[in-house]
Amino acid sequence: MSNPSGISLDPWFENYAERASGLTASEVRALFAVANRPEVVSLAGGMPFVAALPFDNVTKTVQRVLGTSGPQALQYGSGQGLPELREHIMSIMALEGIRAGVDDIVVTTGSQQGLDLISKLFINPGDAILAESPSYVGAMGVFRSYQARVEHVAMDDDGMIPQSLREHIANLRALKVPIKFLYLIPNFQNPAGVTLSAARRLEILDIAQAEGILVVEDNPYGLLWFDRPPPHAIRSADESGVIYLGSFSKTFAPGLRVGWVVAPHGIREKLVLASEAAILSPSSFSQMILAEYFESHDWKGQIDTFRGLYRERRDAMVEALAQYAPEIPHTTPTGGFYLWLSLPEGLDSKEMLPRAVKELVAYTPGTAFYANGDGRANLRLAFCYPEPSFIEEGIKRLSRVIAEELELLETFGPTNTSVSASLDAPPPEVT
Repeated sequence: MSNPSGISLDPWFENYAERASGLTASEVRALFAVANRPEVVSLAGGMPFVAALPFDNVTKTVQRVLGTSGPQALQYGSGQGLPELREHIMSIMALEGIRAGVDDIVVTTGSQQGLDLISKLFINPGDAILAESPSYVGAMGVFRSYQARVEHVAMDDDGMIPQSLREHIANLRALKVPIKFLYLIPNFQNPAGVTLSAARRLEILDIAQAEGILVVEDNPYGLLWFDRPPPHAIRSADESGVIYLGSFSKTFAPGLRVGWVVAPHGIREKLVLASEAAILSPSSFSQMILAEYFESHDWKGQIDTFRGLYRERRDAMVEALAQYAPEIPHTTPTGGFYLWLSLPEGLDSKEMLPRAVKELVAYTPGTAFYANGDGRANLRLAFCYPEPSFIEEGIKRLSRVIAEELELLETFGPTNTSVSASLDAPPPEVT
């Protein structure tokens, strides 16, 4: 590719595989440089509040691992993961109704690697993936990198709508487009914050079984409920047609990069081989730290601490929206990290972002969560990281930006609402 002056921007461009065209910076990643400025209230990134961890206990755990098993912790390990950690994972999943054995579990470098491995095993260019509308930005990046066709299935406050799923399947069958799997985040969904109801879980599973469609259930937030646990995992009702993804990134710390996959036997064996081909083995050190921590400390009590902390921050965001933007509809999550907001008619979350950053508040535009460019009327707000007082200030700034954008809309009309993006500061690096 060349720029207008004829100077090559990348001399190796012509050598890339076709799938490299799907590797583009996500809007969430591009926001981090801006959102990390101390004067900006960031409601953009879904960063766990790891400062709430008992660091004395974590430090002792690391020291114990190095002191008793240092050579093993710093060595290569099994491609499937440490058996001791997989035993603890069994206990964690049992809280959500999942029955699994040690050999059923594959440890991965975060659940993101698990999603990449599944996509690598199943997706050919042009294959269809069914996903919620909207869906996780990281999943959209993975599916795009494997040149999949993402079909977004409508949701409401109870999660994915079964009739919409039936219609999408019928349309794809009529076009003879292969459907490789249905991707779901059933609990406190990212980005919408909604939870798939128990009745719909069974109905959607029935549809998938009848159509011979594999279900990929991504569940990083399931234990982070506020008032009551969500329904049991979809995997608990079907061990042969559901792949389950779990992670310690939200319930412990993302820096350790440890997740896991539970899959039917044949898929599981291929996942191990694919993982070994990609990384040889997941980090022995990280796995041993987690296994030792779960063995020696009150991990359930720590999750309770996180629940209380995130509930307080959710409440702060909902109350601030009621105070400063009472006319703007949004979801009210019962767990997890995120709230989904619908802008007044005529406003565009992507065009509005530069003005918001100029006013020292950041969010993630809804377009990040669609493969087809939709989502301009929405934005995601993350309440997991800022202190409650900062959340209130961030919502106050955001409500001011929305009000000013509405004034511009009334003054200049819908084609000029982005005039605010040219004010003073250049826009942030958002694609």
